Amino acid sequence: MNPTYYFSDQVAFVTGAGSGMGLATARAFAESGSAVALADVDDDALSTAATELRDAGRQVLTVHCDVSDETQVAAAVASTVETFGRLDFAYNNAGIQSPIIDAADEPAETFDRVTGINMRGVWACMKHELAHMRTQGSGAIVNCSSLGGLVGLPGRAAYHASKHGVIGLTRSAALEYAPRGIRINAICPGTIETPMVTEMFASGDLDPAQAAADQPIGRLGTAEEMAAAVLWLCSPGASFVVGVALPVDGGYTAR
Repeated sequence: MNPTYYFSDQVAFVTGAGSGMGLATARAFAESGSAVALADVDDDALSTAATELRDAGRQVLTVHCDVSDETQVAAAVASTVETFGRLDFAYNNAGIQSPIIDAADEPAETFDRVTGINMRGVWACMKHELAHMRTQGSGAIVNCSSLGGLVGLPGRAAYHASKHGVIGLTRSAALEYAPRGIRINAICPGTIETPMVTEMFASGDLDPAQAAADQPIGRLGTAEEMAAAVLWLCSPGASFVVGVALPVDGGYTAR
């Protein structure tokens, strides 16, 4: 059973909120009483998610946002603040995977796209979230890295570079903003049951049985387990946690 959080009168901004870990986290914030801004490039997924939450009586805003475009990020964050009056929490979750490929063969276009969304997107989101939070003098940001931000794997150089970069952004910004009342941390999910992982299974980039066996807990993680970690990091229970890259990986990186 997860702890119960009381985030009424507070506002959360979640990227990649149309599915997977983003949607699970948006649900968790909403169920805890927070107003939630859902940002994603998939308008149909946003509409479905918003309908679900509104039907449950939640306060929801949807914003089309490609995080690799800083102009769209700035507009999405500004719209959140204009609609709800403040910004208390952010989960910078939007990301993509790249196909397994020899590092000597990886096209520059693939590298630029993966880092543009996974790393530059987090940078842009933090930049504009912090601009509002520093005025308030409060806030909590959680960035989505990966077990790929803590280890390397053959064939995934661009993806792992982007996720290592997220941890560097997190730690440096955390040190800068902790004295101003804003906490910044990251989670590092293992292999999680999400649409992205399902696509990797379908393409043959990942074997389901091997993926489960690679995690000492013996199974894949769930999006809801990632959401629970995000909400804890945003909660008063983590009030002394700053600049952490928290593995939520079933023990993968403990070996």
